[in-house]
Amino acid sequence: MQINPGPRAKSSAATRSIAAALLLSCGASALAAPADDYRELREAIWQDTLDRNPLLATSVGDRRGDGQLGDNSLEADAARVVQAEGFLARLEAIDPAALPEDLVIDRAVVKRALEDEIGGAVYDQSRYMNFTNRGGWYSWFASLAYRSPFFTAADYESYVSRLEAFPATNDAALVKVRGAVERGLTQPCIAMEGFADTVQAGIFTEAQESPYWQPFGDRPATIDEASWTRLQQRAETALEDGVFPSLQQFADYYRSDYAPACREEAGISSTSGGREYYQWLVANHTTTDLTPDQIHNIGLAEVARIRAEMEYVAREAGYPSREAYIEHLRTDPRYYAETPEELMLEASALAKQIDGWMPRLFGTLPRQPYTVSPIPAAQAPGNTTAYYESGSLETGQPGIYRVNTTELDQRPLWELPALGVHEAVPGHHHQIALQQELDLHPLRRNGTFFTAFVEGWGLYSESLGEEMGLYDTSARKMGQLSYDMWRATRLVVDTGIHSKGWSKERAVAFMADNTALSAANIDAEVNRYITWPGQALGYKIGQLKISELRKRAETALGASFDLRAFHDAVLENGAIPLNVLEAHIDRWIAAQQAKAG
Repeated sequence: MQINPGPRAKSSAATRSIAAALLLSCGASALAAPADDYRELREAIWQDTLDRNPLLATSVGDRRGDGQLGDNSLEADAARVVQAEGFLARLEAIDPAALPEDLVIDRAVVKRALEDEIGGAVYDQSRYMNFTNRGGWYSWFASLAYRSPFFTAADYESYVSRLEAFPATNDAALVKVRGAVERGLTQPCIAMEGFADTVQAGIFTEAQESPYWQPFGDRPATIDEASWTRLQQRAETALEDGVFPSLQQFADYYRSDYAPACREEAGISSTSGGREYYQWLVANHTTTDLTPDQIHNIGLAEVARIRAEMEYVAREAGYPSREAYIEHLRTDPRYYAETPEELMLEASALAKQIDGWMPRLFGTLPRQPYTVSPIPAAQAPGNTTAYYESGSLETGQPGIYRVNTTELDQRPLWELPALGVHEAVPGHHHQIALQQELDLHPLRRNGTFFTAFVEGWGLYSESLGEEMGLYDTSARKMGQLSYDMWRATRLVVDTGIHSKGWSKERAVAFMADNTALSAANIDAEVNRYITWPGQALGYKIGQLKISELRKRAETALGASFDLRAFHDAVLENGAIPLNVLEAHIDRWIAAQQAKAG
């Protein structure tokens, strides 16, 4: 497929070519030509990314994708890989030794992102397994109503056109779903209980009863009444004649064809080429060369370490064993909210308390705020305890720390400190919002994501709750240790299921024996690991690397170690592979030593 960088990219490239010629004619460094070649390539990749991802374009204030959802067909997937291969060939022709230091990091990040896109495409699993027990194309579409800008008539026009575009998106997705059934690449039966009901919950008879209608509550002053009525009529038709029937088609096919063909084995290695695919997933999500066996053993060692700490806390709390204290924490009603409103008040008040610590831990803070909201009702049953949704200053959307307010007897209040620092600040919101505002090329700010860095930072942030004094009771400390144990058991359980043939029952039993998580949370988590192989490995592997680098810096710098400066250094390049982070922090330590002198 021919590259279409767009008018801005063409103009920028031409400007750079003229500037490079002038610099060279004046005897400028030979570094200029490779640097310009790289910048031109990076801009072409970014423009192509925006062309192919209209929702991303909207989120960064680019209107080229208005009214579009993007092409999610198999043919488009194949074309994207061919394009990535072309970009990678051009990138590898640029010698990193001929680039300035900032572009060396940049090139390494972009190279890894391209390699990941190309590497995953080798496997049928990456093409045809297009949803998990937690969601897929239909669930990200459901978020449009609160993740889209609604300031002007053009914003509403774009939203309505995207509603009208959904049937084509759904049809392309169903081609992949049918392909999964034909190839034996369905999700395991044991992890998909209640899935059809979750999809059905997003289907409505009348448009105005659905969350999709939320943007039409009040007419903006920028839209006249006649235009407003036309937009409402189009939206109503799009939803009732297009979106809801399309979703019903998926729900019906799932019940009639997919569910009866679901896999009996929990692990992805039981599928054709699955063992090799899982090894690739491990590398992709951890950005390391660790094998599943190595990660399994790291997990077992972490479980033993954390278990010993939990035993100590239990004895300090006056209980004879870790098990006895956990049973108390799981069953005493004083540790649980009685209403969703009470849970939200507790989470929100704690989040505001944590906000007060941020200037003491970081020198650089993002402008974008975040809010605390419940997980939408249709998506909450069977979902995880909480998660984060990134915002956008360009579209007027805050970051959102989402809290699950269902099954309140399974949501202990002593988990909230660790949960808040992970999902909001200083965890996901701080890192992701800051990345969107860094002085980096927009491809780096918005177009790259590495699980091990993003989730590793979230888990590392939980340890900062200790420095904030958040774990000020035995219950809260056990909550923090339980969350750390939760991520350690993931290393054991994920690799156990997908590399060692573990059943769901064995995985659940291992987590129940080692964590303080409730039964409902454990069941939801294990279902997640089964249907989303490898993703859960990035948390603990990333945390261990960041913690290791902090200890290295503290040892090397001694009294001159500045925690705020260290945190800023970890985050100043956005999300990057762990090997790139390590090299960067080593250079930062050397620079700090030279400065101290």
